[in-house]
Amino acid sequence: MKQTLLVEKLILFGLTRQEANIYITLFTEGTLTGYEVSKITGISRSNVYSSLAGLVEKGAAYVNEGGAVKYVAVEMEEFCGNRIRILQREKKVIGENLPIKKEIADGYITIAGYQNIMDKIINMIQQSKWRIYLSVSSGILNLILPEIMESIEREKKVVLITDKEVELPKALIYYHEIPDNQIQLIVDSKYVLTGELNETCLYSGQNNFVNVFKQSLSNTIKLIALTRGEKK
Repeated sequence: MKQTLLVEKLILFGLTRQEANIYITLFTEGTLTGYEVSKITGISRSNVYSSLAGLVEKGAAYVNEGGAVKYVAVEMEEFCGNRIRILQREKKVIGENLPIKKEIADGYITIAGYQNIMDKIINMIQQSKWRIYLSVSSGILNLILPEIMESIEREKKVVLITDKEVELPKALIYYHEIPDNQIQLIVDSKYVLTGELNETCLYSGQNNFVNVFKQSLSNTIKLIALTRGEKK
């Protein structure tokens, strides 16, 4: 993984960009003084010491005070695991203290951006109770296969339309050409997500829209079954 991408991932765990770069340096080079970090990275000593203090405070580095003060990176699994555990604990506190949510009338919500749409797809699949109807290209399907397989293991009905062969025992699969970024998802006959992964998607629990969308997808499945067949 290129360092720039690795830095972006470390930022998700609460580090600043500079802290992430210094963490990688410590991880790669071993125990270093602030002066050595500055020399290797080209970052000013004042900024290095500020970032090292941040790394220690956030649990990403330890101080080794045998002689000159040196710093050592905490193992990645330990650091990331600690951050996840803290967030899970804080999530519980937030959930216990949020005010009661008002019911929102069914409507239409626009979801924009790749990651936001992917998160919505995964959450809809994980939160479904009985049925999942999904039409996506094999490229998108590969990204959510673990969630689909888990749903099948939990004995949810999964009906899938995709463009390439896939092994999903107990799922009802139809093969058809699908644009790379197109998404059509219905869960429990109650919620719909439709649109393009890299642009925007429309999400709704509005009954009329769900029924029309469900009928449209059903007609597509019937047409595929008549012309190309199906695989169980």
